[in-house]
Amino acid sequence: MILTLAAEERRAENGAINPYVAQFTFTFIQMLTWAIIARALLSWFPIDQGSPLYQMLYRVTEPIIDPLRKVLPSTGMLDLSPMAAIIVLMVLGQFVLGLQAPA
Repeated sequence: MILTLAAEERRAENGAINPYVAQFTFTFIQMLTWAIIARALLSWFPIDQGSPLYQMLYRVTEPIIDPLRKVLPSTGMLDLSPMAAIIVLMVLGQFVLGLQAPA
């Protein structure tokens, strides 16, 4: 019991973040993930790229997808950068949840 409390105190002192901040950040990451999925799905259908929905999704997701697109090798017509962005966001989300201090 004493060792557990000491370990929790060390964890709280060593980079743990407030659970509310962690949950807010995780929710934001999930919203970005869903925006990337929506953008990928919309790319399969003929849609006016000037529409407000597409423009909003583009503006929100492009800063995440574009750097990955530059790093990943070209695969012809298949763009793997949204999938890579989702994987990166999932790992980041789990990392953030792992940093939260015990409630």
